[in-house]
Amino acid sequence: MKFKIAILTLVGVVSMASAQVKKWTLEECVTYAVDHNLTVAQFELDLENVKLEKSDAIGNLLPDLNGQASLSGNTGLILDPTTNNLVSGTILSSSMNMTSSVTLFNGLRNYNNLKRAKMNALASQYRLDDLKDDIRLNVANAYLQVLSNKEALKVSEAQYAVTQQDLNRTKELVEAGVVPKGDLLEIEATAASQEQQIVNNEALVLISRISLAQLLQITDYETFDIADETFEVPPSDILQQSAKTIFDKALTFRNDIKLSKANVELAEKDVEIAKGAYMPTLGAFFNYNTRYSDQNRDPFTGEDLKFVDQLWLNDGISYGAQLNVPIFNGWSTRNNVKRSQISLERVKLQYEQDKLTLEATVQQAYADVKTFGKSYEAAQKTLEARRTAYQYAKDRFEVGLMNSFDFSQAQSRVDDAEANVIRTKYDYIFRIKILEFYFGLPIQLN
Repeated sequence: MKFKIAILTLVGVVSMASAQVKKWTLEECVTYAVDHNLTVAQFELDLENVKLEKSDAIGNLLPDLNGQASLSGNTGLILDPTTNNLVSGTILSSSMNMTSSVTLFNGLRNYNNLKRAKMNALASQYRLDDLKDDIRLNVANAYLQVLSNKEALKVSEAQYAVTQQDLNRTKELVEAGVVPKGDLLEIEATAASQEQQIVNNEALVLISRISLAQLLQITDYETFDIADETFEVPPSDILQQSAKTIFDKALTFRNDIKLSKANVELAEKDVEIAKGAYMPTLGAFFNYNTRYSDQNRDPFTGEDLKFVDQLWLNDGISYGAQLNVPIFNGWSTRNNVKRSQISLERVKLQYEQDKLTLEATVQQAYADVKTFGKSYEAAQKTLEARRTAYQYAKDRFEVGLMNSFDFSQAQSRVDDAEANVIRTKYDYIFRIKILEFYFGLPIQLN
């Protein structure tokens, strides 16, 4: 009785452990991959770093303020800083000043740097979002690959079960003398081949699961698995749109195109900043200063002046403006402008190239949907025909009108047709989702 209770307890523990294994849906995989991808984390840090450029640019528009204090002791014949008289002995003196300066005009470079910082932050956001888009597509593809391999495994296991039934019937026919023993050996070879295919499909499931887990950066490969579900080809009206319409829509929201366009705007702003060096620079400053000396005395009483009193008596202010006009600097400004203009032309060409690449990608995706759709329909028709032929061959084999080799070939053709249907189905689903993605629709299989 105790042994029975222990067995039941062990089974319960195993069942609970199995129930706790998480089955990942596509939406969960995509969300987890985006949230935990290391490259995304690096790009997010880059974005935070770029945002600091805005703070730097704002700071350049504000006045600066700096304070300075010094304390010194001198012995011998020295100059008293408070009276400008030479004195002999030891003197302790101190000075303090506070200065503020501001750039009033420098060819709008500070203003343009602020605008550039805002644009650069936006470009970095586009770069981050484009990376997330790529991750979503890669995860969806890997997820569908796992589904495809799992379904292929189920089909191969079902085919093996049917072959086992044929094998048992063939044994009975051999024992009854209806078919020769060679037919039995042929069926056994087919069963062995299907067993090998099951092992291969199990390996493919494992490899595809590991690949998906690596995209999610999950290292627990043994327990990682996706939800036990299958998907049929989803209804989609995407082909009612023309490839040109899909491309025009993609131009309005694709983050890689936004990034490329933002790079052009950044380069244009760099040209403006470089040209600002041709302009004069105007700045202003204000300074407050004071000093103290232990040799400083009241001229009426001859008493030492207190520290605080000296600070008020010896203080002073200075202010002014400074204008710098660039006349000649070895063509450095001109060359910097030319470099910025060359960079601008380069990113303009890249922008046009990115649009051409997107157009080619959309055209290819559009053609793929049509091609894979026809391939899937053809695979379904082929499978239906193969099944009909297999049933006819099976009927003939069971009455001794077909040898085992021809019967095995008929079954093999059915196996190949079923595997082809699975492969083309998931290829077709993924191509539909890619095209919908370029039209701005989220990746969903339901």
